[in-house]
Order: sequence, then structure tokens, then C-alpha cells
Amino acid sequence: MSQNSNIGTLIRSLLKKHSLSMRQLSARTGIDTATISRIVNGKQQAKLSHLQQFANHLDIPVKKLVDATIFDGTQTAADAPADIYHSVGSIQKVLGSSSFFDQEFTAERVSQELVKYEQYAKTAEGDQIIHDEFGSKVKQVNGTGPFIEQLQQMFDQYCQEKTSVAVRAILGSALLYFILSTDVIPDYVFPIGYLDDAIAVQLVQQHLSQMDHPV
Repeated sequence: MSQNSNIGTLIRSLLKKHSLSMRQLSARTGIDTATISRIVNGKQQAKLSHLQQFANHLDIPVKKLVDATIFDGTQTAADAPADIYHSVGSIQKVLGSSSFFDQEFTAERVSQELVKYEQYAKTAEGDQIIHDEFGSKVKQVNGTGPFIEQLQQMFDQYCQEKTSVAVRAILGSALLYFILSTDVIPDYVFPIGYLDDAIAVQLVQQHLSQMDHPV
């Protein structure tokens, strides 16, 4: 079933505006003509790297292209391409060179939220949320790859009795950030709604690596 009608219609109109064929766009962007055709015809979801190339060569803000993939807000993280979990660095680069989000979006904002969640993880309510809802959230996002694997490892360590209170709180901050919906980037925003969750995982791992006794 065709799901990319919005992005397809937009790209077609841009090609017409610039008097370009898909083959010419392919030559300019380095994206295979067949791939462009599949994206335009709704047979393949565009990667963020594709959208950036289209934006560069079709004279359009990448935000508008990304907006066209949201399907009026109905697309969820479960529909996101698997490579989203493997390309945090490339997504950050795109964010830095585009106006997709407020300029104030930085890892520092995620870090500030983690501080709050670290305290919440120490409460009985926060602990219960982690135990009760982590599994269902993983199923909801339907994700694979290092990002999800790292979260699962964090959850397993969080649940171990030998894990210290301090380390459990730090682990819990990332888990709560992932589970709860009050993110810096809303989870429903395709295709980068889980970028900040991935950043949260990285920040927590860095924090733990700096401790003398991480477990």
C-alpha cells in the first residue's frame, strides 16, 4: 500500500518546478534513480539522508520534506526505518544544518531532563513505572539495533540486586526518559522522534563510564 503520497506529491511538484527528471535528480544527489522512484511512488520510506539531499538540490527546507512524511501526525516510531537506530551521528549533523527544530535543541537540554528523571527514578513511583512499562514501550517502538540493545542492557542492570543505588538512579533516568512522553523531541515526530532518547542513552553511558565503580 502506498504510504508516501505526501512526500511523493511534493517531490514531483519540485521536480516540475525545477524542470528536472528523476534521473537528473539522481545525478545531482547521488541517490539511485530507482530509489527516488520508489520514494516518490510510496514504495519506500525516505531516509533522513535522502531528505537532506532532496532539500539541498530542490531548494526547499528539509523541515518541509520531513513534515510531508508525518502523514498528518499519524505515523509513529514503529513505522520508522530501522536505520534510524544506527545513525544518531548523521541525524545530529542534519539537525545542526537545518531549521527542523529550535536552535536551542542541544544535548544540554536532554542532560537537564536526565537530572530530573534521576531523582524520579529514586522514588517508588518511578521505579514501578520502569518495571511495569519498559517492556511495552520497547514493543511499541518496534526497534532494533544498538540503541534498543543498549536500553535493554540498562534495564537488565537496573533490575539486578547488586546494582548500587547511585548507578540504578542514573540508569533509571535514561529508562524513564525513554518510557515517558515528555521528551525534548516528541516521539511521534517521524523520523527523528527518538534522537533525544538515543542521546540520553549516550549521556548516561558517559556518566557511568566516569564513575569509579559503575556496578
